[in-house]
Amino acid sequence: MSKSKHPRVLAENEAQAITRNIRVSPRKLGLVAGLIRNKPAAQAVATLTFSKRRIAQDVKKTLESAIANAENNHQLDVDQLFVKTADVGKSIVMRRFHARGRGRSARVEKFFSHLKIVVAERAPEPEAKTEEKAA
Repeated sequence: MSKSKHPRVLAENEAQAITRNIRVSPRKLGLVAGLIRNKPAAQAVATLTFSKRRIAQDVKKTLESAIANAENNHQLDVDQLFVKTADVGKSIVMRRFHARGRGRSARVEKFFSHLKIVVAERAPEPEAKTEEKAA
């Protein structure tokens, strides 16, 4: 009597993690997400660890969650993972008012964002091709 199971959107060698309503503008979050796209997972974690941006720690938590999902839920090899996509989306906008001179007011907009990170397992390169290039 229950609903039928929702089909899996991702491929068999992929896992994802989503964080919603992060209190930062999508524009600023996009800069940090751009640092880790198409990088190996270990290198992306290291990049975020030493980033000076405030939001980098939240992105790092989401990335580590995606890596844990890949390992525990989909039995993927952690050493072969890379960040396939890091999508940033718009969320709600909280509007506040700020008092200005001469009895006027100005609107202050506080933006929120969504973050979706997909990690995928990269197939190991055949060693025969690397030997041919070296020769």
